[in-house]
Amino acid sequence: MSITRLEPLSLWHYFNELNRIPRPSKKEDEVRNWVIDLGRNWGFETQTDEVGNVLIRKPATPGMEGKRHIVLQSHLDMVCQKNADTDFDFDTQGIKMYVDGDWVRAEGTTLGADNGIGVAAILAILDSKDIPHPAIDALFTIDEETGMTGALGLKGGFLQGDILLNLDTEDDDEISIGCAGGVDVTSSGTYEPEAIADGLKQLRVRLTGGSGGHSGMDIHKGIANANKLMNRLLIESLGETDFRLVSVIGGGLRNAIPRESEAVLVLDPADETAFKASLVEAFNAVRSEYATTDPELSLSCESEAVNATHALPEEDQLAILMAIQTCPVGIHRMSPDIEHLVQTSNNLARVEIAEGAITLQCLCRSSVDSEKDDHANSIACAFGLAGLQTEFSGSYPGWTPNPSSAIVATMKALYEEKYGESPRVLACHAGLECGILGTNYPDMDMVSFGPNIRGAHSPDECVQISSVQKFWGFFLDALNRIPNKA
Repeated sequence: MSITRLEPLSLWHYFNELNRIPRPSKKEDEVRNWVIDLGRNWGFETQTDEVGNVLIRKPATPGMEGKRHIVLQSHLDMVCQKNADTDFDFDTQGIKMYVDGDWVRAEGTTLGADNGIGVAAILAILDSKDIPHPAIDALFTIDEETGMTGALGLKGGFLQGDILLNLDTEDDDEISIGCAGGVDVTSSGTYEPEAIADGLKQLRVRLTGGSGGHSGMDIHKGIANANKLMNRLLIESLGETDFRLVSVIGGGLRNAIPRESEAVLVLDPADETAFKASLVEAFNAVRSEYATTDPELSLSCESEAVNATHALPEEDQLAILMAIQTCPVGIHRMSPDIEHLVQTSNNLARVEIAEGAITLQCLCRSSVDSEKDDHANSIACAFGLAGLQTEFSGSYPGWTPNPSSAIVATMKALYEEKYGESPRVLACHAGLECGILGTNYPDMDMVSFGPNIRGAHSPDECVQISSVQKFWGFFLDALNRIPNKA
């Protein structure tokens, strides 16, 4: 079935059009211009701010003028991840989608339902002629996935609304009222490459097939971190045979749990059999441990012609392997106040060791800023022992829950009325933009909701069609339930 024949037609139309446009983080010019053109063609006040966010303002429909002015908000960019065997250029190609039963998926890449469904829903409201709604500020932010620079750069006074509906939650029975903050941790250093002796054998070790996922929303699932597991395999094998690393490259974006890692190394040909045996033994233990969460995890070790000329010196190799082994990954602490909420975590997202340079990238999250800073400092200390220097950047605050929020009460009551059960009203471990927006709009009453999206930030990302229909109906009724002005 064609995506554009799904219900609600307008929402899926705009999602289809949106996914025709390349929109990696920090490369949103084309999609921004498309949204700006839509707003102007509809005849609405349309403007951008100095960092690139887009605002389209639509007046209230007749009879809704007495309602409070609202902000509808979603981000334009998407996480760009693909399978190793997928030939795809996110800078030039649109997403290739297909219907799989009750789900929409992409062909070997992320789908962009995060946050494309939210963007499409807002555009459908702006384009509508028969959907009642109060006055709307439609805010489309940029660069949410790699630094939240759009939200961070949004200044006070740009928005007129005082209730914000963020459409970036990924469970249709959940109303989000809080989220974690985060900080990017980048550790780097150099080493003097050592010339490779004659007569050595070169091997390429590849760890693939990890499930991957969102480093906030999926961190509690215990999904394999390919960077940590590759390091584990190497350090365990080093205890059995001697080798020298030429390079280690693994992972991708900070907010995606890494699915793949590759190491190139050289060793004495006489040690090849023993090395491969120790590697397989270590991997079998890993595969057993992760059989439930990462059933497709696989390992290959192939001999190839020696083309490397230099490798890590022995001392530097041991120091960096031990440092990565020490780096904490996954849940650091659960919230003692909110049941089932991950309070603090870390994702070792990217490892690059090659040609005399080392770069390690983490994303540390927490709903408690002081604990976030302490955990980030612990990571810096671990890498500092290996002589690496660490920089913190892109720090953003969490969104502190407000259980007495008027809009939360409204949305909860509406959900109970429509579906005969209570929604899950909770905070999440992802980084929503609400916390940042609240710094310049402290009186803004905020809530977040959305449809069922699974596998976000990985090529397994999919969105449930029936859930989008549920989300749309809830969204339309919510627009009707916006409180009256004081």
